[in-house]
Amino acid sequence: MLKPQRRKLELADVELAADLRLPAAAAGLVVFVHGSGSSRSSPRNQRVAQSLAERGLGTLLFDLLTEQEQHVDYLTGELRFDIGLLSRRLVGVIDWIGRRAELQSLRIGLFGASTGAAAALLAAALRPDVVHAVVSRGGRTDLAGAALALVKAPTLQIVGDQDPTVLGLNRQSAQTLQCEQRLEVITGATHLFEEPGTLEEVARLAGDWFEVHLSVMRARD
Repeated sequence: MLKPQRRKLELADVELAADLRLPAAAAGLVVFVHGSGSSRSSPRNQRVAQSLAERGLGTLLFDLLTEQEQHVDYLTGELRFDIGLLSRRLVGVIDWIGRRAELQSLRIGLFGASTGAAAALLAAALRPDVVHAVVSRGGRTDLAGAALALVKAPTLQIVGDQDPTVLGLNRQSAQTLQCEQRLEVITGATHLFEEPGTLEEVARLAGDWFEVHLSVMRARD
């Protein structure tokens, strides 16, 4: 098991805590964007990140909010739906990666969950030459709004068939996206993919998507 390295991401206006897994000769770097009321310690995202690392993909999980902001959000729930704020933080992290010698050569993918998926798609639209793939797990991709039509990165939406509201919203997003895309519906899965084997299927689908779209060979085609 590849243990994560603790990092501090120094952005223009804030410092955020992060966990970096960087396999030798990493095939790309997947940045995780957690969902509503969660953090980089999300057990589901950590499990998917470990699975991706075992496939040779680097992963970066970071807290979108500071400790003080997390406390405010815990009481009010207002920041978790501030997609503008979340996407600005994510863009800041993407730019931070571009300044790190050990990371800047890696093609970047984004893995977003719940509201984090909307932030991932908005960031992909804002950094079209840097973000090369997006995966959404049970994501509120609809919250990306008009930015959906501007996304160039190949996008995979993964949703459970027992999560009808998000499934319907993902289908609407699929009609708006103009990039290469796919919608994968996992049988028997609810919103959090807590059912046996469902999160492993998420990790497999995400890993396949990132391996294809972050590969150096594809970049040379």
